[in-house]
Amino acid sequence: MTEPILELQVRDADEMHALGIRLAKEFRAGDLVILIGPLGAGKTTLTRGIGEGLRAIGNVSSPTFVIARTHKREDSSVPMVHVDAYRLGSADELDDLDIDYANSIVLVEWGKGMLDGVSDDWLEIEIARESFVNDETSGDEDDETREVCITGYGERWKAVTF
Repeated sequence: MTEPILELQVRDADEMHALGIRLAKEFRAGDLVILIGPLGAGKTTLTRGIGEGLRAIGNVSSPTFVIARTHKREDSSVPMVHVDAYRLGSADELDDLDIDYANSIVLVEWGKGMLDGVSDDWLEIEIARESFVNDETSGDEDDETREVCITGYGERWKAVTF
């Protein structure tokens, strides 16, 4: 079993965005990142931070209806591809998008189990959202705290630390 590279708590959307900026510093062409978590966990917020860190051009938003959005980057020929596989029914439908994995940085929301065989190396970022009740508000509001677990698979991620 592969050990996580990093496990941490993220308190709010600003911290999730900042984590994305931090992670982006390690990404390069050929990197495949799978984002796992329930609706509202912060996958797109994290991706926005990664986009900012990679200096992606254009608004990084959930590509739910267009499925995939390619962002050119300032000062780099390596694009960032943001995929939302939520509406896809199979790995074949994802394959039909004809993404250039080798020459892009690819982030896939809802991609777990759909990318087998695409690469020997990938990064999984799992975001768990709990319904923590804040005692000070008498249960009126849920805490925004998330548990983030980042696990690397393959040789590419063995020496990476975030």
